[in-house]
Amino acid sequence: MLLVTVAGRQATRELDVFQIMLLRSLMGLVLLWPLVHAAGGARVLRTGRLGGHVLRNIVHYAAQYAWFVALTMIPMAQLVAIEFTMPIWTVLLAALFLGERLHRWKIVAVLLGLVGVAMIVRPSVGAALSPGQALALASALGFAVAVIFVKSLTRTDQAVTVMFWMLLVQSVLGLWPALAVWRWPTAEAWGWVVLVAIGGTFSHYCMAQAMRRADATVVVPMDFLRVPLTALAGWLLYAEHIDLLMVLGTGLILAGNALNLLRAPTPTAQPPR
Repeated sequence: MLLVTVAGRQATRELDVFQIMLLRSLMGLVLLWPLVHAAGGARVLRTGRLGGHVLRNIVHYAAQYAWFVALTMIPMAQLVAIEFTMPIWTVLLAALFLGERLHRWKIVAVLLGLVGVAMIVRPSVGAALSPGQALALASALGFAVAVIFVKSLTRTDQAVTVMFWMLLVQSVLGLWPALAVWRWPTAEAWGWVVLVAIGGTFSHYCMAQAMRRADATVVVPMDFLRVPLTALAGWLLYAEHIDLLMVLGTGLILAGNALNLLRAPTPTAQPPR
């Protein structure tokens, strides 16, 4: 996802977000085919839960659009940090709808991560969110709902099945709005869009695989590592500021991840199908 963040920012300098999202989905279908073939071919794409896939991807598409627009409005590190309010919603939704247990170490790990995020973002007391921050927060809530859908769907469908329907449904959703703003990409823009497609496709595949083998409340906090990595990329590529509070916040995020991994109970793995 760090690759998607950097490549997405570069691509939005030339192309509309709807166009980037459509190209990413269409390219993703091509990139996914070797994984589909390895999993058993076209038969693995069958699902008895088409409605669930459609609902999940309507939510995910809206959240993804908000995320890309926010990427053009606020610093990368701030966007990703706000995105990590998502574990709060994920933990609560997983407990409410998936029956996952909230062990105290999971809660402590999430809280450590969120404190670290707050130290990086440092919102002003009483200040209203900027439009970019509001979009980032809305995308976080949408992504949390999508994560819960993925966890539920992977109880019956393989990761490649979830990925295929994500790319197909989002291609259909994005076709008309992308054509309405279409402009032919330059060679440089094509390169950034290809990187968005590669990073987006395989990061989602890895997430879906992880969801089949572990609780959402274990998998999601591990993704906190993306916050310090994005802050580093912003500093190296765009001269975004890094200070002591950002470093301390990064340390709390890493501590929360370590605690979550060390204290989490070992899940019963599902064998690949």
